[in-house]
Amino acid sequence: MQKQEWRSVSCLENNKSVLVTGASGFLGQALCRKLLASGIRVKGAVRSSEKLSSLPEGAIAVQVGEISGDTSWDAALEGIGAVVHLAGIAHRTDKRAQDLCEYRRVNVLGTECLARACARAGVRRVVFLSSIGVNGDSTGKGPFSENDIPSPVGAYALSKWEAEQALRRVARDTGLEVVILRPPLVYGPKAPGNFARLMSLIKRGMPLPLGRVSNTRSFIYIENLMDAVLSCLEHPQASGQTFLLSDGEDLSTPDLIRKIAAAMNKKAILFSLPLGILKALGILAGQREAMEKLTGSLRVDSRKIRHLLGWSPPFTLKEGIAEAVRGSL
Repeated sequence: MQKQEWRSVSCLENNKSVLVTGASGFLGQALCRKLLASGIRVKGAVRSSEKLSSLPEGAIAVQVGEISGDTSWDAALEGIGAVVHLAGIAHRTDKRAQDLCEYRRVNVLGTECLARACARAGVRRVVFLSSIGVNGDSTGKGPFSENDIPSPVGAYALSKWEAEQALRRVARDTGLEVVILRPPLVYGPKAPGNFARLMSLIKRGMPLPLGRVSNTRSFIYIENLMDAVLSCLEHPQASGQTFLLSDGEDLSTPDLIRKIAAAMNKKAILFSLPLGILKALGILAGQREAMEKLTGSLRVDSRKIRHLLGWSPPFTLKEGIAEAVRGSL
């Protein structure tokens, strides 16, 4: 395909809409609300008819079926000026999802198929939600940055890295503008995964054996992430860039627990166990990865997006945790 020359105009010119894939999910619903509140027309892509009614009011729902290298995006891309690609297989425990081939089918081939369909349809920009796992699963003395050599661990992170490379190939072939975002753990009201489980334990007053943990981790509140996505859709300097994101305030796991407990008007109940015992308990409980995240460090340097796009998170970490607790009670 010959490379197209894009004019220097907004990717939402002529009253075009933004297509959000994975629109019925935790991130997708939040992004649809954010775009609609900003006066942007939104079309939300979902896999099944059961998800059509879950989109926020004002978003146009479109069913695209299973995402793979064979997905037909033509109808979904009608009238679209930009796409935010959130859909894909995330961390799951079923045997099928642990297969690297399955991750590649959805996260890599599905992403490349969408990108090439975007180029054919005249879509100008694609914002892709990748993962900080592309950089690695833990940090040592310094935080991760965009200059690091990718070191993905596991099938999920590897598939995200391969999807990034596929997007860059399409960009080189067609002139499609691509922006890649690598967030750490995203938290917020009714967030799935480890953050929700941690909030549930604190709410129930469960003693947690993490008092001796001295790690440092970065997080991003969902509304901060959505604000960054909006900046990447609109800012001309975002094209072709990869950005690492965070709230800009890093915490140890015990400090995170104390902040969540304070937002619940509860006292954090922490006691100490040696790190080796904690990790052994995690393995015995089949929660090795979760325990590694609770005890290990993962820091993110988000200065690039702040300097290049002038972006800063509208919510502090304290405000984000308060909103997450309020919306999940």
